[in-house]
Amino acid sequence: MRKHWLVLCLAMGFLVASGGGVAVAATTDMTHQGPTSSEQNWQIGFNPSYSSGNYGTNTTSSFLYAPISIRRFFKDGDIALVIPFVTAMTDGRTTLVGGNAVQVDDGGGSNSGTGGGGGGAPDDGGCSGKDFPGIPGNARTCGATNRLAGQNVTTSGLGDIILRGRYYIVEEKGWTPLVAITGRLKLPTAEASRGLGTGKMDEGVGAEISKLLGDNWITFIDGGFNIIGRPEGLNLRNQWWYDVGAGYYFAKNLLGTVYFEEYRSLVSGAQNIRDVFFGMSYRASSEWRFNGGVAVGLSNGAPDHVVSVGTSYRF
Repeated sequence: MRKHWLVLCLAMGFLVASGGGVAVAATTDMTHQGPTSSEQNWQIGFNPSYSSGNYGTNTTSSFLYAPISIRRFFKDGDIALVIPFVTAMTDGRTTLVGGNAVQVDDGGGSNSGTGGGGGGAPDDGGCSGKDFPGIPGNARTCGATNRLAGQNVTTSGLGDIILRGRYYIVEEKGWTPLVAITGRLKLPTAEASRGLGTGKMDEGVGAEISKLLGDNWITFIDGGFNIIGRPEGLNLRNQWWYDVGAGYYFAKNLLGTVYFEEYRSLVSGAQNIRDVFFGMSYRASSEWRFNGGVAVGLSNGAPDHVVSVGTSYRF
């Protein structure tokens, strides 16, 4: 089984090295369950979230992200397929990348220039457009859409399907922490012209480290690197990310977590995304799990707030 997982992770590493899209630093599974020998090898989950903010632009955007996940557990890791449905209210300067709402187009002409990927004239509140040299930014289309700056439109549809995997390379024992490597591939199934995604494939790799301290505390740190797909007219950057935090078991089946995360902005000159997340996870039985959480943005590039609830069934 270890050989199969090693092949999977090496393959995902090759995807990153070969170029392509992005896998934005999405929230990881903070329970960090570790290797399992349970006969319950499958899990179906539903974890909708709502986020809102200006994301570094001068226009408020809102997103409802409702993913259905199918996960297969193995002795030394797991693999999951995430199929999301999305409702987005945006002018196109902000869109969903790997399940997170992020700025993909300049919000105020800070990257001014002519042609695609530049931005409008200074302080014109414009967009980069799609290869329209000489046209002011406030007359160009935003992101991958055909909308002008501030022209928020609400659309719904299928989001980007995500395939992700995790392989435990070190098991927790004594003072040794649990260490896992992760891989992630985003398929561009969302319609970019409707503000639901970038229309480009994304890849990423990372690592997770966690350690139980006594009977109640758990600490963790995760990080990774993503290669960003570049739609026409958008000069998006590759991205590093990390998060660090701790959890406390209030009861055997009730875990509370808090962590800080940061990931590099996709737009040059924009603030990195920084937020703090507070979450609770309750295992009602060997089959059913429930979770919820709230994130608060700490930087201009982050959402003002994110609220999520979810449940999963393991069998």
